[in-house]
Amino acid sequence: MTRNQLDDLIRQGEHTRLEFKRSLSSAYRIARTLAALANTSGGTLLIGISDNGKIVGVPSEIREMEKIEEAADRLVEPALSISYEIMAPDGRLILIITIPESDEKPHYVVDEAGKRTIYVRAKDKSVPTSKLIITPEMVDRELLKSPMARTLIQYLRKNEHITADKFGKLINISDYRAGKLLRQLAERGLLLLIDKPRPVRYALKLAE
Repeated sequence: MTRNQLDDLIRQGEHTRLEFKRSLSSAYRIARTLAALANTSGGTLLIGISDNGKIVGVPSEIREMEKIEEAADRLVEPALSISYEIMAPDGRLILIITIPESDEKPHYVVDEAGKRTIYVRAKDKSVPTSKLIITPEMVDRELLKSPMARTLIQYLRKNEHITADKFGKLINISDYRAGKLLRQLAERGLLLLIDKPRPVRYALKLAE
């Protein structure tokens, strides 16, 4: 990656497929981000970048990579294949971790107590869910052109998630029908289902 490409990436700010970390506090916490990206649309993790996009660097790439490798190999099941690159813009060391969308999902994160949880990306956050709907086909592009889908996408670009009752009010249909439509959209690959904590919520799967 060139310096210009890095600057362009940072300017995007955090989103569905991009996360900044000043440094890694623990392998357990970063495992959630790695699994969420792999379970959703893949993405990039920049370590040594503050939340506001400032390049701060890390003191040691070895310590950071030990946590990444422990997370990817031991704390995510099945284990993840990731790649990384080291850069030193302005003399500050940063790591660029690339996590492709996985063909082996769902990936579970194992916490300190041995509990296994699925994580997905909703906007710029990694959130837990108990279900991951696997969609072998590509998203139906015709579906995205429908007024209902356009209204939903517009709402979800401004908000992290939506519930059936909120969607029902948004397009003036019953909660039951709204829930059924949201579930169908999740099955078609447009949305992610998030059910922890209740109520069930849906987030946009497509990258911003």
